[in-house]
Amino acid sequence: MTRLMMICLFLGSFSVGPLSAVLAQIPENQAIEDRWQTLFDGTNTEHWRNYNHAELNEGWEVQDGALVRAQKGAGDIITREKYGAFILELEFKISPQGNSGIMFHVVEQQGKPWHTGPEIQIQDNAAGRDPQKAGWLYQLYDTDVDSTKPAGEWNKLRIVISPQGCKHTMNGVDYVSYNIGSDDWNARVAKSKFASHEGFGKAGLGHICLQDHGNEVAYRNIRIRRLDGEFPQLERK
Repeated sequence: MTRLMMICLFLGSFSVGPLSAVLAQIPENQAIEDRWQTLFDGTNTEHWRNYNHAELNEGWEVQDGALVRAQKGAGDIITREKYGAFILELEFKISPQGNSGIMFHVVEQQGKPWHTGPEIQIQDNAAGRDPQKAGWLYQLYDTDVDSTKPAGEWNKLRIVISPQGCKHTMNGVDYVSYNIGSDDWNARVAKSKFASHEGFGKAGLGHICLQDHGNEVAYRNIRIRRLDGEFPQLERK
């Protein structure tokens, strides 16, 4: 029996439900480990460029195998490719009192990336000034759990984004789950600062963005796995 047949039989043994619930039942090393795209391997920045620019600003540097927002004026950076449904995994290290963010489904326009792309907060939870904590979906979905490590230490973040459900996991601990475009989602957006931006969270396909919020932040082992079309069983509503 081929590996693909084994995967299909394995997936077919589950009833179709929210994507986050289905993925939780799939051993990572068995079903999805071999279909990742590396976005940063420790040396090569070819998958990234600045928002509304063709190349990567020198303010983003490769240091000891990490992609670092190291200089003032580095600017927000985005992936060269666009992604719809996906799993994103990376490690991040925030500076003391630091603040940053990761956005998805970003559309390039005259405004800022956060005008269209929902943001996963990155912050020093102990000394950061923003009430939004690391791993939360900014102003929309939060949690009482805090599994982050202190500033200066590496954290592993896993994000699942799909029409069937979205989920954030920090250092192996589940944080928040939500459905983009649901009644709950729309009600929360309407009460947030994003309400005045007509295109916020509506693209369904866009760039991944690493924010320059003025503080040093480092990323490593960045990889993404597209979910679009590979397993039709997981895409039915």
